[in-house]
Amino acid sequence: MKKFLLLLLIWLRTGFLFCQTPAVENPRYNPQDFYLPLFNPTAGNEFRSAKGTPGAAYWQNSASYLIHATLNEKDSSISGDVTISYTNNSPDKLDYLWLQLDQNMFDPSSRGAAATPVSGNRFEGQGFTMGGIKIAGVSITAAGKTYNAKPVITDTRMQIRLTSPLMPKGDKLSVKIDFRFAIPVYGGDRMGRMKTNKGVIYEIAQWYPRMCVYDDVEGWNTLPYMGAGEFYCEYGNFDYYITAPSEMIVYGSGELQNAGQVLTPEEIKRLSMAAKSDKTVMIIHPGEVGKPEMRPATKGNLTWHFVMQNTRDVAWAASAAMVWDAAKINLPSGRKGLAMSAYPAESFGDSAWSRSTEYLKNSVEIYSSHYFEYPWKTAVSIGGSVTGMEYPGMTFNDYHEKKAGLWFLISHEIGHSWYPMIVGSNERRYDWMDEGVNTFINFEATALFNGGEYANDPLFTDKDFFAYLDVASLPGRHYPLMTVSEAMGAGENERGQYYSKTAYGLKLLRNVVLGKERFDYAFRRYTEAWAFKHPAPYDFFHCINNAAGEDLNWFWKEWFFTNWTFDQAISSVKYVDNDPSKGVLITVENNGKLILPLIVKVVQSTGEAGSLQLPVEIWQRGGAWTFKYPSKSRITKVLLDPENVLPDVNRKNNEWSDGK
Repeated sequence: MKKFLLLLLIWLRTGFLFCQTPAVENPRYNPQDFYLPLFNPTAGNEFRSAKGTPGAAYWQNSASYLIHATLNEKDSSISGDVTISYTNNSPDKLDYLWLQLDQNMFDPSSRGAAATPVSGNRFEGQGFTMGGIKIAGVSITAAGKTYNAKPVITDTRMQIRLTSPLMPKGDKLSVKIDFRFAIPVYGGDRMGRMKTNKGVIYEIAQWYPRMCVYDDVEGWNTLPYMGAGEFYCEYGNFDYYITAPSEMIVYGSGELQNAGQVLTPEEIKRLSMAAKSDKTVMIIHPGEVGKPEMRPATKGNLTWHFVMQNTRDVAWAASAAMVWDAAKINLPSGRKGLAMSAYPAESFGDSAWSRSTEYLKNSVEIYSSHYFEYPWKTAVSIGGSVTGMEYPGMTFNDYHEKKAGLWFLISHEIGHSWYPMIVGSNERRYDWMDEGVNTFINFEATALFNGGEYANDPLFTDKDFFAYLDVASLPGRHYPLMTVSEAMGAGENERGQYYSKTAYGLKLLRNVVLGKERFDYAFRRYTEAWAFKHPAPYDFFHCINNAAGEDLNWFWKEWFFTNWTFDQAISSVKYVDNDPSKGVLITVENNGKLILPLIVKVVQSTGEAGSLQLPVEIWQRGGAWTFKYPSKSRITKVLLDPENVLPDVNRKNNEWSDGK
């Protein structure tokens, strides 16, 4: 989601020196916090291997959806039915099913409503008067027999109790559900409807009953939807039909199947041109928005048919009020895709949404080259009232954004097509696995986009903008990253730690601890291994450890499970035998609880300067370390972390100068 940015883009110079003897231990730091074998990731098993990849017997269930839905503009509602084809690949028999009913968050009696602060927040439903989703009927078809089921609805979850269990290792059934809900004006900043001069823009998501995930970690994942915590969904194929007023264009996740029935010949011609063009092609110009000639000569409603394969969700938007443009996506295998943007006419302009498709296209191409090839044929950016939200192949973005802000917003939201839409983590429980990992790749993309067009923009160089250090030293506001999504502080700076602290940590691993080549290999290995699967945090930890060849358990513990802070300090600088030509003994203390490598710059009176880096193992024996630097002349300055790449909360003790 939008605007929680990591702001460290500093490259680090590294040096090497042999360390010598330990100094006096600082009682605030205890090496046993790290170096007793008590924090070992969970043992590997047949389902999840110790090397962090799916095991030989890994399984996951699947859910495919056939959906028919109608946008009723008269009362701003969605009505329809969904048929879910569900396969139990687990080794367990299932006596009941659990489904998600996210729209119930907008019922006044929901847990999400009850847990919203009086002052409000961005994830609320603003009023909670919509009444939630109405389930009109549920039927089960299994083993050739169909029967009606009475659902048990609890807040945003629905249980269906089966008359006969769904058996292990491949048994199947289908569930048909009739549903209806009123579209919130403001749907927790994830969906909603916005009035413009030309008409209403509908952004529709979390719009049908979805299967909860049944996995080998939690069994049924039934955490309620309360607004902040996002989603965890099974993979499958989607075949869905959206009926809407004929003057509207519907933009959906996946591929449109019936363009000839719902688009004009001119629109189809322009889309064909866009599919061959690296430059953005206008499908509907600002002056054409709302013009009758841009729609088929049909009164009443039209039905749009979309298909998306091997995905965990779909979303869509509909409006008669939007500019539409598109361009070709070039993928590493030689496949081509189509990037599209739709936005209100007031957002048109070269410094604003006229570049949306350019940003979208380039983001998809960069991520495909560096992490995993984009698997679908279309990617869509919708400009509306949602400030930033992602679904597979579909993003909702703030129509006000411009320039660097719009670039990063689009780059971030489509980046979620990799994490968690391709790498299908449980973002309701482990928010850092999608938001933080995605923020990390966003900054890599920014450095590459258009020769670094925005890399030096103040948005990315101002270290105070949602930076991790903003909250790291504030008591009571710095939460461990493993905190469940809904338990993180409600403020944006607090929840922003999922974004900035995670991305900061991955940057430290890449630039300081492992080096780029080792980290990049391990990170890509993780992405490839868990594409279209369900990794847990320990799978990530295992995979990076193994592929990089480094025991990083000290880092996983401190960075993800604690709110410890980092403070290295120069304690003393003494010449060997009081003779500068024999070298100097430098003692550094670890005043914080958190450990990282030691980076030191030493300047001699001759002007010669040297930099060195010592590994975290220097902290194995205590909270202070003395090492010998082979100086040949008087030392004028010693500086810790000279490039300011480490998260030191007190830089006043990082420098020693001769005579001070």
